[in-house]
Amino acid sequence: MDVRQLEYFLAVVDHGGFNRASAALYVAQPSLSQSVRALERDLGAELFHRIGRRVVLTEAGNALVEPAREAVRGLDLARAAVESVQGLHRGRVDVAALPTQAIEPLTSMVSGFATRHPRVSVAVRAAFSVRDIVGMVRTGACELGLVATSGPLVTADVRVHPVVRQRFVLLAPPGGPFAPGETVGRASLEGRRVIVGQEGSGMRRFVDGLREAGVGFEIAVETEHRVSILPLVLGGAGVAVVTDAWRGLAERAGVLVLDIEPADALDVALVSRRGPLTPAARAFLDHAVPPEPPAPSAPGASPDPSATPGPL
Repeated sequence: MDVRQLEYFLAVVDHGGFNRASAALYVAQPSLSQSVRALERDLGAELFHRIGRRVVLTEAGNALVEPAREAVRGLDLARAAVESVQGLHRGRVDVAALPTQAIEPLTSMVSGFATRHPRVSVAVRAAFSVRDIVGMVRTGACELGLVATSGPLVTADVRVHPVVRQRFVLLAPPGGPFAPGETVGRASLEGRRVIVGQEGSGMRRFVDGLREAGVGFEIAVETEHRVSILPLVLGGAGVAVVTDAWRGLAERAGVLVLDIEPADALDVALVSRRGPLTPAARAFLDHAVPPEPPAPSAPGASPDPSATPGPL
């Protein structure tokens, strides 16, 4: 068994088949298939059920996925640690992100990081639930993940690094039904046509909470494609509840962005695996996560002599 065989095995898993994996790796499919076959012979077990052009993991294949990711990630970590001795001149950071957080704050994080470390690349992987992201980070599919939750994320599977709170706002078309700068009470959505995201998203949970609180509205459009929300609002299909991560993009498009009262928000955090991180991932965290404020001094405590300025 060697690391290249494990990389080929994981590529087939991640891309859903040998054809896509060979294209992603720029490797001839016969070479890829031969390598996986050699791995199966070495392990004494089939890793995939081959059904026509489709492949499905066997029980043995499922058991190999997480250890394989650990082995590949461990080698990447070793290489990166040696390379970083001379400074962070190259590398790659894999970040899994929810759609809205991929708009902001991830865009600002990546832009600032690229300025400081221009030779380090960032790969953004899409996910549609916090559970998916935590799983991708825990198993090593990605080193970092960007999540948004109703309240701080509590989990033993990964390390959690709080970043920011995103307030919910209302997107409305210009010219009505709301005036520019108006603060919209939740009850004002009574009878409105609302554009909603898919089940499980933060914006959908907010809207479902309104209905549970007795606010009656009509779901005009349910969409899994976040990019369609702004055109739908501009076209008059309805209003939409999103986080203020959309504010800049929406205002440039001509959509009204209005505060909702009482206010509610999502807690946005980066998550990392509990094991060692590559220098590139550590540098990304150091750049993106705000420093913790100093703990307040106890009342009546004596000042720290080391913090007292000396004579000029």
